[in-house]
Amino acid sequence: MKRLLGGVIAAALVAAAFATTTTTQAVAAQATAEAPAAVLSPTPYMGWNTYYGLGGEFTEDTIKSVADSLVSRGLAKAGYDIVWLDGGWQADQSRSDAGDLVPNPAKFPNGLKPLVDYIHSKGLKAGIYTDAGPYIPGKCGLGSGGYYQRDADQFAAWGFDAVKVDYLCGIAANLDPKTVFTEFAQALRNNASHRPMIFNLCNPVTSPDWGNYPESQQSIFSWSYAPGIAQSWRTYTDVGFQGDIKFKDVLRNYDANARHPEVVKPGAFSDPDYLAPELGMTDEEFRSQLTLWAVAAAPLVVGSDIRKLSATTISMLTDPDVLAINQDRAAVQAVRVGAAGTTETWVKRLADGSRAVVLLNRGDSAKTITTTASAVGLRGARFTLKNAWTNKVTESAGTISAAVPAHGTALFRVEPARGVPGIPHVTAGIPQVTNVGTDVQPDGVAPVVAGGDELTVQVAVRNDGLLPVLKPAVTVAGGTGWTVKSLTKAAILLAGGQQATYRFTVKLPANAAPGSASLTASTSYDTIRYGVQRQSTVSPVVVAPVPPTGTVPLSHHEWISATSGWMSPTVDESVGGGSPISLMSTTYPTGIGVATPSTVRYYLGKSCSRLTATVGIDDAVRNVGPEGGTATFQVIGDGKVLYDSGVVDRDNPKPIDVDLTGVRVLDLFVGDAGDGGYNDRADWAAPTATC
Repeated sequence: MKRLLGGVIAAALVAAAFATTTTTQAVAAQATAEAPAAVLSPTPYMGWNTYYGLGGEFTEDTIKSVADSLVSRGLAKAGYDIVWLDGGWQADQSRSDAGDLVPNPAKFPNGLKPLVDYIHSKGLKAGIYTDAGPYIPGKCGLGSGGYYQRDADQFAAWGFDAVKVDYLCGIAANLDPKTVFTEFAQALRNNASHRPMIFNLCNPVTSPDWGNYPESQQSIFSWSYAPGIAQSWRTYTDVGFQGDIKFKDVLRNYDANARHPEVVKPGAFSDPDYLAPELGMTDEEFRSQLTLWAVAAAPLVVGSDIRKLSATTISMLTDPDVLAINQDRAAVQAVRVGAAGTTETWVKRLADGSRAVVLLNRGDSAKTITTTASAVGLRGARFTLKNAWTNKVTESAGTISAAVPAHGTALFRVEPARGVPGIPHVTAGIPQVTNVGTDVQPDGVAPVVAGGDELTVQVAVRNDGLLPVLKPAVTVAGGTGWTVKSLTKAAILLAGGQQATYRFTVKLPANAAPGSASLTASTSYDTIRYGVQRQSTVSPVVVAPVPPTGTVPLSHHEWISATSGWMSPTVDESVGGGSPISLMSTTYPTGIGVATPSTVRYYLGKSCSRLTATVGIDDAVRNVGPEGGTATFQVIGDGKVLYDSGVVDRDNPKPIDVDLTGVRVLDLFVGDAGDGGYNDRADWAAPTATC
């Protein structure tokens, strides 16, 4: 289904031919266009889909194996009960001369009906994929255009329980999505077998990131008609690529999905795309995706190969408290409380009157995030907070707070407290590096350290309960050979509403190995009635590689981290294309190719004095468009902008010469110039550091 369109507009003859076919269908559908879809799934449906983990490489045996794993690994029992075939099930010639869809005989030698029967025998349901447009070779894998009722009848006869209808062929034929999706919905409802089938309306290819489409065709317009005809509707473009899912795109899709919570209701759900564990995100980032999808009342469909997932991931996917929030019968989608920003609060009203509260940290460093019970719509003097991920239950006087890792979330179920006072809600902060030597660590930036550095670290501890906690104490530990010294005298007690900050120095050995490390804070305190409580919080840090020396192509030096809007940054090549870096027909032997937005980070250790380069849009998109193809380039030293290019287009690359004196950590940042990432293949051409 992915990005196969590439800006291609269908031939006029194809569009005209299909328009003739659908006119009669449109007239027949008019009487029922506004008829509500049956409530087939009162709470968000759950399952698994082939796309992200397997692509089109799946067979009858593969699907049976996955169905078996859904059962044996406990996912089916937790509710993941739909086995969904995405594109790739069809034959090379996807329709027979008689007009019927044909499964690939090599992959499914027995056809699809026996496979569906097998899936049903495991207590599971089966889903299938098609497209709303007519099949156009080279533009999409298959299409149901002109055959809606025939295909709906076929899917029902095979025994399918859910149908995903894409729009690659639809947009290639320049069709109106509301019209054709409404017709398809009617065909599914009127299938000859009278079989209830979930309708997943999927229109991701017209998202604003991928072209300048009329509003009525855009994915972000589906909310205006889909709730009346479908059980779910995609709200933006795909959350990533096969085997390559980035947290920033998870946030992008979540934000788009959050635009119209008012239309979500039992049986009709906004769909921000699939869950994607172990396909590029860290465990923390995936936990955040699952948290956000849960409070969004989104369908929970796993896109990864569940046979290969770790026990940790399976535990996250089957967490009963998180799933209970997603499956809450009120079917309410979360809304943001307060301003958008690096840290945010989202709240979902639950059927019993309690609230699911998410504290979201979009940033690259740990943050303590705080809201109040009154801000999320609750009244009272005492509140029970159940951490949905840890199952720890505490009591607050009204403050809801958590120390949240970078790219992390905290998820609480909050309700008025009753009876005997509970364990006070204490937030033990994540260790924060405030200084490296005498240099202040920039706020919001992941800490980068090196062998021989002395760090100043602080841990804030706050008591949000009614009752005091006694003898609060904090210790900090680092990597092998790191020495820690406490700078703070321990307090006797911490009253309700009070905070204490504990400071430490941490010294790294000169030979500290480059790579990932961590600082761990162990916090303990005594409580009235409940004894000693303990919390452990961890802050990841990066021990940097050695800085460059001499005059070197920076692209050949080891970076600390590197991101790209899609795919991954490439060295000495244009991103995604495999071609040399080229700006206005000038080829550069060295450089970094990225898509927007992008950040490439290097450790300089104050050893460099100068950076020269040419920045611009690669010639790979010179004859593509005209949309997009603009970017902004910034050189950032220790959080301070040292150079800003302004908007750079395809015709005007810019030379840069930047003073790097005194810079420890260098960031090369590329933004999308405010018009999305479409056609933004950006280059740092011949980046040369003098050190």
